[in-house]
Amino acid sequence: MTEELVRFLKARFDEKADLARRCDGDGCGQWSPHGDTVDFCQADLSGFHPTVARHVALHDPARVLREVEAKRRILARHARDPWPCHDLRDLASAYTGHPDFPTRA
Repeated sequence: MTEELVRFLKARFDEKADLARRCDGDGCGQWSPHGDTVDFCQADLSGFHPTVARHVALHDPARVLREVEAKRRILARHARDPWPCHDLRDLASAYTGHPDFPTRA
């Protein structure tokens, strides 16, 4: 069961990291909210509610990649546990609605 959960989590982390890398294009830096606009890569995305703009900015590719790397380190520390520990189950819980979610997680 642990191996299945580890494979599942690695696949989700890979997906998230790949998407973040594709969103950052030229590595232009941190996204930042300004009212109803999100500034990134010398361009503005406008028309957001300020709360949504902040949410978008908080998920800039660099931060997402740092989060994925932190989760990979947690996974590496627990990947050989005989049964999924609480940490792995907590990491997996964010993906409960995913079609590949392990049934015994």
